[in-house]
Amino acid sequence: MAVLSGLEPKKVFEYFEKLCAVPHGSHNTKQISDLCVSFAQELGLRWRQDEVNNVVIWKEAAPGYEGAAPVILQGHIDMVCVKTEDCPKDMAKEGLDLMTDGEWVWADRTSLGGDNGIAVAMILAILADDTLPHPPLEAVFTVDEEVGMDGAFALDCSDLKGKKLVNLDSEEEGVFTVSCAGGVRLDCLLPGTQEPLEGETGYAVTLSGLLGGHSGADIHRGRASANQTMGRVLYSAMERVPGLRLSDIRGGKFDNVICSKNQALAAVPAGQEEAFEAFIREFDGILKNEYAGCDDGITLTCGRAEVDGALSREATSHILRTLLAVPQGVQAMNVDFHGLVQTSLNLGIMGMEADGLHFSISVRSCIASQKAMMVQRLRALLELSGGTMSLRSDYPGWQYARQSELREDVLAAWQAVSGQKGKIEATHGGLECGLFIEKIPGLDAVSLGPELHDVHSVKERLSVPSTRRAYELVLELLKRSNH
Repeated sequence: MAVLSGLEPKKVFEYFEKLCAVPHGSHNTKQISDLCVSFAQELGLRWRQDEVNNVVIWKEAAPGYEGAAPVILQGHIDMVCVKTEDCPKDMAKEGLDLMTDGEWVWADRTSLGGDNGIAVAMILAILADDTLPHPPLEAVFTVDEEVGMDGAFALDCSDLKGKKLVNLDSEEEGVFTVSCAGGVRLDCLLPGTQEPLEGETGYAVTLSGLLGGHSGADIHRGRASANQTMGRVLYSAMERVPGLRLSDIRGGKFDNVICSKNQALAAVPAGQEEAFEAFIREFDGILKNEYAGCDDGITLTCGRAEVDGALSREATSHILRTLLAVPQGVQAMNVDFHGLVQTSLNLGIMGMEADGLHFSISVRSCIASQKAMMVQRLRALLELSGGTMSLRSDYPGWQYARQSELREDVLAAWQAVSGQKGKIEATHGGLECGLFIEKIPGLDAVSLGPELHDVHSVKERLSVPSTRRAYELVLELLKRSNH
């Protein structure tokens, strides 16, 4: 029996469970893309699937709506795959184990992928229901949004006729997003090669217990980045124990996730073992004090370990000095939207390879010139340290439109459905709306969605009542499209 079979809207959760049954992490979307095509085929709807696995599905207008302008409904089919350390699931090959208490839906020991699977499920439910009043519909399912919006970049929009886009990738009920940050990913290298040990003692250093979170939605919460903090820890250890050499440092799997764990290997000069261990205990207390109230579980430990080689003292100093100087977190707040982060960085991924330390940084800003400035600053810092940097997934922001018919329609529909006034906001997260607006001249867009908490983490959960209300909102909006 389906786990979510008792939840309403029935068809929405039925589709959501089917989507969750197949693996669909970023860069692993062929299976879920084919599944969406099979749904279109079962419904007898026109569809196309491109070479990167984006899917577009068309549905003719309901009777009486033939003269209405088409509406684009859009979501992305990839998810961020994270799991607990004790979870044996291979998320590249297996679906999710869904759970519910009737009020919330989550996945056992993994992320849920409600971001953005619930959007796809709501759109499929609308396409499947021939009783609904609606204009011509263009359903757009993109891939690899979570790793730089690659699907939206690749999508050919020439056969889309809609000038109104309802993006279903927001995570706060009753809050309607009308602007977002642009972003870029930076792939960095600090060179260094392994050399034999010179009688040192090997240590494994672990920084764990951090909350992590979404580098757009949670960056303002003051949580520690395990990657950035480990750089600080080891630089400080090098000051306390001169001659310390770095062997390995790695953490994170996604550049848009605040890293929650980092593990390093260091070579400590003979005779300095006690001083090093004392330093780690001392710094653990420092971190617990600094992050009390926002990252209470932060824990720094060390233990002796086998280390085969390490960087030279000079390369170690260059790398740790650079990591200490690399900015992390909020860089500027927006003056137009109270509480909105304007510019930020996140050091999401790092790992030592044969040629040195590779790491990736996600830069976000709603001001294009500030985004460019942060890229300049990081390039200058890397060059001073003998490093290199390359850019990828440079996507535009979504500028606030002072006049928007769709925005007014959404607010009116929400008032009708909920009896409450909606809230218009901008987000520091990245949304695909900016790319669609570039590709489709004159496009009007709004992003909305049900209540989702702790996305991109094993604590991710989706509100069932909120999903029902968000679905009713979209139905009401489509019903009103004939005026």
